[in-house]
Amino acid sequence: MAQYRSLRSMGALVWQNIVDTTAGGKWSRQLEGQTRRNLRWFFSDGSFSAASDSITGTYLTLYLLALGASGAQIGWLTALISLAAVMVLLPGAMLAERAKSRKKVVLYSGGVVSRLVLLLFALVPFVLGGQAAVIVVMALKICGDSCANLGFPAWASLAADLVPLAWRGRYFGSRNIIMGIIGMVVTYAIGQMITGVGAPIGYQVAFGISFLFGSISTFSYAHLQEPPTVPLQVTPKDYTPAAILDTLRSDRNFLTYCIYVMIWNFGLNIASPFFTVYQVQVLKASAVMVGFISIASTLSSLPAQRYFGHLADRWGARRVLLFTGFLIPILPVLWAFTTASWQPIFINIYSGVIWAGYNLAAFNYLLTITKAENRARYIAMAQIAVALSTAMGAALGGEIVTRWGFIAIFIGSGVIRAIASLIFARFVKDTH
Repeated sequence: MAQYRSLRSMGALVWQNIVDTTAGGKWSRQLEGQTRRNLRWFFSDGSFSAASDSITGTYLTLYLLALGASGAQIGWLTALISLAAVMVLLPGAMLAERAKSRKKVVLYSGGVVSRLVLLLFALVPFVLGGQAAVIVVMALKICGDSCANLGFPAWASLAADLVPLAWRGRYFGSRNIIMGIIGMVVTYAIGQMITGVGAPIGYQVAFGISFLFGSISTFSYAHLQEPPTVPLQVTPKDYTPAAILDTLRSDRNFLTYCIYVMIWNFGLNIASPFFTVYQVQVLKASAVMVGFISIASTLSSLPAQRYFGHLADRWGARRVLLFTGFLIPILPVLWAFTTASWQPIFINIYSGVIWAGYNLAAFNYLLTITKAENRARYIAMAQIAVALSTAMGAALGGEIVTRWGFIAIFIGSGVIRAIASLIFARFVKDTH
């Protein structure tokens, strides 16, 4: 009997730790019941989204290459996705500000349409082949990402209301750790499956699995209880170019932040769409090796998430951005010295640590410097800056690769990122 009680007590303790983890940690016990339940559902949404996104993020480029896509087409895909984002982000912000339910905006855009696209990825080779298949998969990717971007302002605005400000660093740190573990396991398993089954069937199965994970993510998000909100009385005139410029002129710090974001992402996307292409075409890496390299980055990010989560709550997001922002420009330069398919593993270990801190701080910093009453609009403007610079960087990167090769984009990317970090350090300030 005593042994039974001991096992029961141990089981209860394990279950309590699981519940605490899915709410962000033991600190969440002090929160009221509905807030804590929301944090758990949001945690579940992120976990299954990570499983789904790890498949598309790692293997979509390989899938397109297997279908016959060129390096230039990969670059143009990134550019077109970003240009489409520019077109939908402000309408998405208007939807978020006018809607009675921001949750429904997210569910009907990214939660449904972008998940269905994953299933269509798997079906394309049954109907089309050659360049027709490449073009259709690219078009589907643009469509899916556009729907996700349409709902992004609502998602970010609602996330700020769901997660208490004082605990955001720790909550997103814990959430990101679990997302990273899940993404790592799924990436490895799917890479093994693709290598064993072969192309394109292995990729088709992978995207079918991605669709299932994405559907569970959408189911979890649908269970969030949205805090009461009062829709703003805004009209399309509030989103004209003149109105947007007036908003930016009235907040010079945010304008400077957008300029920094544009330069940073321009430098980033000169190179980022081509790392996988470089691994496959130059270093001759297999799908398993590409997946393993991705796992190395994720694995190294796990302890970093917890460390930077606590650091962001103590230091503030800006100081973490400064620290990591001056270390990231080294990364693309290191790629210029790789000569074998296994060597990027060490680069990605370093990358996982530094990017864990940067990404966590970047999102928290954006929520900090945006005004609550117009947060969706501010987030949309920041994402437009990202999208425009991403499109320009990816398109230019594709041309540079074609004319001068991969080394040129790796070196150029590092230099531009360093310049952006200097601009952030000098001109962008905390506002709260």
